[in-house]
Amino acid sequence: MNNNRLYIDIHILQTVPPSCINRDDVGAPKTAVYGGVTRARVSSQSWKKAVRDIFSKELAENEVGVRTKRIADMVAKEIYALNPEYDKTAVKTDAEKVLQLAGLQEKSTKAGKDAPLFFMSVSQAKALAKLVVEDEILKSDAKDMQKKKGTDPKAQKALTDNPAIDVALFGRMVADDPGLNTDATTQVAHAISTHKVENEFDYFTAVDDFPAEEKTDAGAGMIGTVEFNSSTLYRYATVAVHDLQRKLGAATAKAVGTFVDVFARAMPTGKQNTFANRTIPDAVLVTIRGDQPVNFVGAFENPVKPKNGYFAGSVEQLIKKVNETYSDWLAEPEKSFVVGAALGAPDVLAALGTTVEKVKLDALAKKIEEYLNDHTS
Repeated sequence: MNNNRLYIDIHILQTVPPSCINRDDVGAPKTAVYGGVTRARVSSQSWKKAVRDIFSKELAENEVGVRTKRIADMVAKEIYALNPEYDKTAVKTDAEKVLQLAGLQEKSTKAGKDAPLFFMSVSQAKALAKLVVEDEILKSDAKDMQKKKGTDPKAQKALTDNPAIDVALFGRMVADDPGLNTDATTQVAHAISTHKVENEFDYFTAVDDFPAEEKTDAGAGMIGTVEFNSSTLYRYATVAVHDLQRKLGAATAKAVGTFVDVFARAMPTGKQNTFANRTIPDAVLVTIRGDQPVNFVGAFENPVKPKNGYFAGSVEQLIKKVNETYSDWLAEPEKSFVVGAALGAPDVLAALGTTVEKVKLDALAKKIEEYLNDHTS
C-alpha cells in the first residue's frame, strides 16, 4: 500500500417515516440526548446485523461469517463433506476436540446455554475439518500438541487465517484465548436524528374474525399500543483499509466497495412489517483519507430546525461542517464521492472539495474498488 494509512469514511443522511427500527428493553424506539435534546437513535449493532444479512444473501458462502453457539456442528458438517464415511458416533466429539486444540474451552465448543456466540468463517470450519480428516491431527496430537497449553499451533492457525469479510470488518472477541481475537477494521456509529424527536404512540385494536354467536365477547379482540418516531438520520461508518488489507490481501478493494454499497442499502428489520419503513439514503458522501477518519456528527450538535422538513437543513449544516473541517482542521480528502441530487449540485460539489465526483449508488462500489486498486498495492 502506498499510504501507511487509508480510511474510507461513509456519511449518510436518510429520512425515515414513522417506525420503530431499533427497540429498547421496553419496546420503545431507542433514543439518545445529543446537543441537549432527545434524538432518535439506531444502534451500530442493529445496522451491522442488517449489513451481515445482506452479505449472507449476496456474497459467496466462503466470504461470510456465521455467529453461532453451534460451531462444532459447523466443523462436523465440513468433516462429513470431506469424508462421508466418517464415524457418525465420533464426528461431533472430534469437531469439539479440534476446536479445543485451537484454544477454545470445552464449554465454548458445546452448544449449551452457557456457550458464547462465536463468529467463524466457513473457510475456517473447512480448515479445521481438513486437519481432522486429512492431517489426522487428533491421532497425532499426543506427539505434536503443546501439552501444557492443550493447544496445537496448526489448529490455532486454521481458526485465525482466512476470516470472512464480515469477520474481518466487524472483528471477533474470544474470551477463552485472546490470540484468537480478530480486531475490527470497521467502526459504525449509532445513527442519530439530526433534530429533536418525541416518541409517539399508535393505539390499535384487532377484530376477532370468528366471534361467538351469543355476542358475549363484543368489542375488540385485542388492543395495544406501539411506540414510534420519525426522523432524518445521520449515519456514519469508517473502514481502516490498511488494517483490512492485512487480513484480506488482494480481496480488500472489492470488500470495501461491497461494504460501502451494502451499508448504504441496509435497513434493520425492527417492526418493518408494521411500518414498512424501508427507505434508501437521501444523500451519501464517501471520503478517502490518508490521515485519520472524520465523523461529521458535530454538524448536528445544534439540532436542525424544521423548515420545509428536516432534510434540507441537514444538508446545509453538513456542508457547513465539511467546509469548516477542510478550512480549519484537516486537509481535503484524497478523493470523495457523492450520491444524490442534494450533494450533487455544481455549487455544492465545489463546496465539498476539489476531488469530489458525483456517481449513482449502483456505481459507487465499482468506483471505490477502482480507486483502491489504483492507489494501493
